[in-house]
Formats: sequence, structure tokens, C-alpha cells
Amino acid sequence: MSHTPLAVLDLVPISTGSTAGQALRNSIDLARHAEEFGYARHWFAEHHLNPGVAGTSPAVVLALTAAATSTIRLGAGAVQLGHRTALSTVEEFGLLDALHPGRFDLGLGRSGGRTAPAAQPPVPIGAAAVVDGHTSNGLRIPAPFSFEKLLASPRFALHKRLLTQPGAESQPYDEQIADILALLDGSYVTQDGVEAHVVPGEGADLQVWILGSSAGISAQVAGANGLRFAANYHVSPATVLQAAEGYRAAFVPSAELERPYVSVSADVVVAEDEATAKELATGYGLWVHSIRSGAGAIRFPTPDEARSHAWSQQERDLVADRVETQFTGSAEQVADQLETLRDATGADELVITTITHDHADRVRSYELLAQEWKRR
Repeated sequence: MSHTPLAVLDLVPISTGSTAGQALRNSIDLARHAEEFGYARHWFAEHHLNPGVAGTSPAVVLALTAAATSTIRLGAGAVQLGHRTALSTVEEFGLLDALHPGRFDLGLGRSGGRTAPAAQPPVPIGAAAVVDGHTSNGLRIPAPFSFEKLLASPRFALHKRLLTQPGAESQPYDEQIADILALLDGSYVTQDGVEAHVVPGEGADLQVWILGSSAGISAQVAGANGLRFAANYHVSPATVLQAAEGYRAAFVPSAELERPYVSVSADVVVAEDEATAKELATGYGLWVHSIRSGAGAIRFPTPDEARSHAWSQQERDLVADRVETQFTGSAEQVADQLETLRDATGADELVITTITHDHADRVRSYELLAQEWKRR
């Protein structure tokens, strides 16, 4: 039996022919099932101006989901700090913890208003060296994807305009994390000696996580503060090894954590057999293309809708790294791939994100995987 916990990352996807309201009801239903299936936690992502994603405010979705579940940990994966303040973040999650103490993970990310990626210091991959696109453990590591064009798109500029106050500048990320931690533990004080105490919020029983896709500032801040770190294989598979190792190299033990703790995400679709799983995943490439092209996530298409798209080679190249690293197949096949991901990255936990057009297929995918994982 595997001792590596599985968790859920939920974007609250909207399928073609459906609505945002139905997507929210589906995600709350999925959280109930995830609790029943034995998943360790259920996280909600934060995305904006995406026609096919209803998860715009993790805190609101978390409040609704906490009222519908009992034991599963719930969290943000992640709050976008680029357009938020430390105080507003602590206040929101302090409110959640006040009503449902000890159940929430405060996942923190850099995106949302920042115009350029952080510098990525070179981090040796070490024993997990990549040869011909695979690690020594067999994990597929594709060529890096450049996010520069996406970050320079008019739509990203619109994000910044609508999400931030005119003229506002984002606080440096390391300072922002330090302020959040200080507000949570009650030690916040200005240079001239003025204290701030957040009620509710101070002393909240939260697990603080940093999410990141590289060995840059997110991994460095997580390590330096002794926090848990979530590395995004499903977002940037080319850099997941550097992200995990960069975090471990920077890790300093804290009162919260004595040793590094890494979760790693993966896009997954499980069905009764491989052919069915691949059919259910047919719309994934087109959905990723809508994001990578800067248009925003479309409503998740049916397999027939996806097959009707005439792909250019340029479009295929745009999504190749994501499509080839999605794990699709029977529960046994996908569990084998997840074990490879775990062993290659040294993950302490795996975060599963699954999107299918029909809600029942998504629930069944998580159920089949959980059943197989428990047998290992």
C-alpha cells in the first residue's frame, strides 16, 4: 500500500453546454466524494477572465465547500498575491478558520498582476539527470515552454488593469510572505514600532504552502521560511525537478516543519480502460491551447467538439509539453505513472487535477485512482 497521500486540485471547470453555477455545484460534489474516497486535501485554484473556469475566488468556494464536507482539508492552490495585500489574505483565511478551525491550507502564489517571471538561478538536477527527455526514473521531462509571450499578451495586461488599483505596484514577494507569516503569528510591527493584530486571523490554525513552477523566488522563499512547497508538473513539466531541488537546497527548518515537504501536481484522467480514458481526455489539448494562446480557458469541450478542430503544427507545438505529460489510462497504468513522478521528484504528496466534459466521468476518475492507490 502506498503511503504517499493524494490530493485534489480543482479549477471549477465549466463544460460546454453548462453554467458557472453548475460548475460550482459539481466541484462541491467532487469535494464530498474526494472526502469519501480518502483524498488528503482538496484545493481550489484562482483564475480570472476565463470563460471556462469558475474558480475566481478560492476563499468563497472554500467557505461553500467547508459547509458541505466534514473532515477533508481544504485550501487555495493558490491565492494570487500579485493583486492582493498580506492583510486581506490573512483576514479572508482567518474568517474561514474561525468557523472551521484546523481545516484550511493557505496556498500562496506569485501570479496576478506581475509582468515578468522571477529570475531562475541555475540548480543542478543531480541524480535525476535528464537523458533524451526522461529522468533516470523514467519520468518524461519535455523541452521548456516559454511563458514570455503569454505574459506579454494584451489579455495579461488587461488582467493587471482590472485586478489592481490604478498605479498600484505589487509588494516584493519575499516581503509579502514575511508580512503574512508575521500577521498570522502576531509578531507584525512596523519600523516605527506600530503593531498590527488581525482578528480573526492571528493564531489561525492554517497550513501555509508556497506554489511554484521553477527554482526561482517561490521555491527560495518557501525553503528559507521552512514552509511546504507545491511544485507544478502539470503547469511546467520541464522545470519540476529544478523547482523541487531548488526548494530543498534553500530549506531551513522551522517551528512548522523540520524537514522539506514537497507536493507535486499532475494532470490525470482515469477510466475503466486506456481507450476510454484517452477518449475522455480528447478535449484537453484544445483547452490547454486556449490558455497558452492568451485567449483564456474555453469551456471544456466534448470529444466530438475537440476532434472537429483543425490543428496547425504551430498549435500542436504550443501544447505538446502538456499533452505528452498528461497521465491517461486505466487506474493501474496511471498509478504506475504517478509512482514514477513521485520517485523522480522525491514528492511527499501528489496533487491530482482532472478535467473531463462530464462531471460523472471526473468523479469516477478520482474514485478509480483512489481505489488503486490504496492497494499499493
